[in-house]
Amino acid sequence: MLNRIFKLNDNKTNISTEISSGMITFFSMSYILVVNPAILSSVGVPLERVFTATILAILVGTLIMALAANYPIVVAPGMGLNSYFASVVAMTGINYKTILATCFIGGVIFVFLSATKFREALIDAIPSNLKYGISVAIGLFITFIGLKNSGIIVSNKATILALGKLGQPMAYLTILGIIIILILLVLEVKGAIFIGMVIIAVISYFMGLLKINKIFGMPKFDFSFVYNPITESMNVFQLGLYGIVFAFLMVTLFDTTGTMIAVANQAGLIKNDKIVRAKNVLLADSIATTVGALFGTSPTTAFIESSSGVANGGKTGLTSLTTAFLVFISIFIYPLASSLVSVSAITSPALIIIGSFMMVNISKMEWNDITESFPAFSTIIGIPLTGSINDGIAFGFIFYVILKITKRQWKDIHPLMYLFSILFLIQLIWLHS
Repeated sequence: MLNRIFKLNDNKTNISTEISSGMITFFSMSYILVVNPAILSSVGVPLERVFTATILAILVGTLIMALAANYPIVVAPGMGLNSYFASVVAMTGINYKTILATCFIGGVIFVFLSATKFREALIDAIPSNLKYGISVAIGLFITFIGLKNSGIIVSNKATILALGKLGQPMAYLTILGIIIILILLVLEVKGAIFIGMVIIAVISYFMGLLKINKIFGMPKFDFSFVYNPITESMNVFQLGLYGIVFAFLMVTLFDTTGTMIAVANQAGLIKNDKIVRAKNVLLADSIATTVGALFGTSPTTAFIESSSGVANGGKTGLTSLTTAFLVFISIFIYPLASSLVSVSAITSPALIIIGSFMMVNISKMEWNDITESFPAFSTIIGIPLTGSINDGIAFGFIFYVILKITKRQWKDIHPLMYLFSILFLIQLIWLHS
């Protein structure tokens, strides 16, 4: 039966390989069950709601990916997107429910774009250098958050930032966690990030930093929406939060698409330069984003950690279905997860190392042409230094159009880039005047 559903023979794989690959993917990406609630609860989203919403979003997106698209890809709340969500709430002072509504609106638009050809047109409109620059910038942003949360980097009036007190437990445990995870990665140990987090959690427990009163239990399930989507959506329009909606939409769009292409290519699922069953694949993350936003989490994306399962031989939806099953079981360890988020040294190493993974795209960038390099550079420094993915992307778009027009390279500018640049310029002037 499983062979027929997932076409195992056609994909030259078997049940044991697919299940073991799904388990490896789970251990590689399971840190999100702790990190995502830690980040979002820090700005007021109830911890229980984030935990259950995270699991619900993973299940919705991954089950669609497994059963409708037959892909070994897991969908989960994206790293970087959750940090951006938290920074928007913190910097604007706007209620988290309204910001969740921006995610919901972006998700609805995302579903529409995924069901039509317009999503492909949007992707084609953005220059490759800017796509790579956005990924690199988000990596720096994630790393910076990990360094700040752990106390390795602190604020300083004279120098803006400075090295923190490394003798503090959170700082040196974070450094230890980084070293452990890096060693495991060098040794090519599957689930290195997860294992590293477990080791630091155990050390924190014996040091008295981690208090665990209970391991197993059920969170208080509340399947009502976190907010009234109609009321909060109206608030989004009244406050003019179009830029935030656009930022969530754009980052999710490119992050997800890039990951899908990379993993699908690794699994041999790209035929004649086309993604097989593309529409179902694209709909998985957009539907999960919309559902997750209603229940209390930031936008979802295809998880790059899916590549760990593919590397083990996973080629079909049975791999992602196995991961989804293990994520479902995780519901019963809510008390443990809620305790783990209280120790930043457990989650900070994951943030820092995942940020480093995203630096790979800098080698693919064009640096010899200033009309290509400076827009990407402005995005790379703009996102981490402003603490806003939205503003960093805006700088890149605007500079790209200005420089290309100046050099009279009209053909290099996609018509949609003009529209995006104008919208970004209005948004920057409006929100920062």
